[in-house]
Amino acid sequence: MNDLQQMIDYLHAGSLEEAMKIYNELKRIGTDEEKYEAAEALFSLGFQEKSIELYEDLIELYPEETELTVLKAEAHAELDQIEEAMELLETITDSSEFYARAMLLSADLYHMQGLHEVSEQKLLKAYEADKSEEVIQFALAEFYIQQGRFLEAIRFYKMLSEQEIAGVIISKRLGECYSAGGSFEEALSYYEEALEHERDAETLFQYGFTAYQAGHNLTAAEVFEELIELDPDYHSAYKLLAHSYEHEEELSKALEAAEKGVKHDPFNKELFLTAGKLSLKTANEEKAESFLRQAIAIDPDYLEAALILNKVLLKQEKPDECLDIIQTVRESGEDDPQFLWDAAKAYELREDFSLASEEYKKAYVVYNDHSDFLEDYGNFLLEEGRHKDALDIYVKLSEKDPTNEEWQMNIEHLRQE
Repeated sequence: MNDLQQMIDYLHAGSLEEAMKIYNELKRIGTDEEKYEAAEALFSLGFQEKSIELYEDLIELYPEETELTVLKAEAHAELDQIEEAMELLETITDSSEFYARAMLLSADLYHMQGLHEVSEQKLLKAYEADKSEEVIQFALAEFYIQQGRFLEAIRFYKMLSEQEIAGVIISKRLGECYSAGGSFEEALSYYEEALEHERDAETLFQYGFTAYQAGHNLTAAEVFEELIELDPDYHSAYKLLAHSYEHEEELSKALEAAEKGVKHDPFNKELFLTAGKLSLKTANEEKAESFLRQAIAIDPDYLEAALILNKVLLKQEKPDECLDIIQTVRESGEDDPQFLWDAAKAYELREDFSLASEEYKKAYVVYNDHSDFLEDYGNFLLEEGRHKDALDIYVKLSEKDPTNEEWQMNIEHLRQE
């Protein structure tokens, strides 16, 4: 066994002291080839400081060998010694056969610092130096997809001949690009190709989501069902599965999906809201109320859930509970003009007509052009015996829809008084 292999074995075994003894000997009397191989081995094992020492020795002997400078820069970069790495890379000219590699590393360093324009320039210089190198094409494609420049990303992904590079499935990336750009049909074919390569949860979700966006609801549902079977804790799939079935009017399946979802993700307010809405669509107000209350319990200022729940409670003639919901949401710091209308109807149901009148007045400021509100308000005023005010409201309604016979009859009746 040679000294280099012995050093590597010691390092793998954690015998650092013995390894460093051999390292020191190699550094002192080793051949240039041994030092080069030792530097590479030390770099790969995480001993970049030691690899830098060896590269410095070799650069002193072979200053024209720009590969050594690039390798030393890579070691500094691994140690987060960015300035040292960049200084070395700036010395590499475009006449060097390692210029493209230097520009690649330089691009990565600038990207890490958030200097994306400079990073792009370095990548393009690398590409100009070696247009056939797939590592560079892939780096450009990855850069552009991260920047949201999907057409440019597509251009470089399509140059690649390999289906997988650095653990990335290229057809999946193309699917992402086309989907992000709104070309859902084209994206689907790439996702199908990616799934032939690996049927993993993330790709299934992206494929299902793209099918959903393209309006292929049954395909989306099939994919989300497969995904949930593969990974029941992939919570994002349940809501989309429910909506996929809902769009196909498969309401019982949609509700079943939402109910499964809340069991696996009991703190997802949106899933509870979806389950609540679907319960209403299937005429199960009791279930709807339960789901909507749980959504509000998770997030007391969840306006959408509160507004829908209030409609249910008012329909069920539960005014006190409706007013409790309004108070809960308002105490959390949220509010909505609809609460004025809801409160007015709740007080009216509770026969607290004075408070109902106050809320109707406040709501009128907002809903003075809303036919449903005006009808509620007009009926309330009529019941309260405030005929002049009621007449004004019915006249306003009649102007919006002169064909409504009930409003016309109320106007005639009130004018005759």
